[in-house]
Amino acid sequence: MRDVKAWGLTDVTIILPAINETFSFEKTVEIILEECKKEDIREFIAVVCKRTTEESLSSIRRMKDKCEKLGYEFYILWQKRPFAGGAVRDAIDIAKGSHLIMMSTDLETDPHVVAQLIEEERKHPKDITTASRWLSKNNFVGYDKKKEFLNFCFQRIFSLYYGVKLTDMTYAFRIFPTKLMKRIKWEELKHPFYLETALKPVRLGIKFHEIPARWVSRQEGESQNSFLQTFAYVRPALKIRFYSKKMILKKANGRNEKEVKG
Repeated sequence: MRDVKAWGLTDVTIILPAINETFSFEKTVEIILEECKKEDIREFIAVVCKRTTEESLSSIRRMKDKCEKLGYEFYILWQKRPFAGGAVRDAIDIAKGSHLIMMSTDLETDPHVVAQLIEEERKHPKDITTASRWLSKNNFVGYDKKKEFLNFCFQRIFSLYYGVKLTDMTYAFRIFPTKLMKRIKWEELKHPFYLETALKPVRLGIKFHEIPARWVSRQEGESQNSFLQTFAYVRPALKIRFYSKKMILKKANGRNEKEVKG
């Protein structure tokens, strides 16, 4: 293990929620194994629930066996909190890496970008590095045109509202310091949780670094994020803007809250 400061990047927990993903789950993990340095990956956490199909569970178990034979830690976590955000929150609670990556397993988040996220975060280990679909053109493939237009408007309006230059606050593809994620009081359980993971750190003064990434429509199963759910992002976006640090952070058990200040 490298000798680093308390907030340095030593290794990464990769959170992989799954419901109906099979070959896309396997491809996601295989690309990470091929392209990332072994010492950079602390563990994989596959989060499953009652709705996870038997086919998906079989794929997860195959990748667990493969990873463990290669010397990686791989855990299957049955989520306790409901919905997509609840799955990630459950994984955050048990994450052991110095940093953690939030992504999907349906190939809508490009696993080829994971190594880039890690390398960029290594330069700024106290900050957050996030993928953005808006840093370059034609990064949406198979995306509903109405949702794309609403997404564009949302990003512009709320980046101004929060006084930041972020281009993609809703993309669920980021690497965070694990200490930071464990200290924040999360509220959302459904897809707006992904926006919450940007807005609360922004209110804390945490710096963000963006790298470009493509979004490609999933090739198997059905998306869990419907068009109507898009509007559910507005409520947390409006209210979090006025949260104080005390409203965002858990009690620090006597430690100075400056630990998580950007």
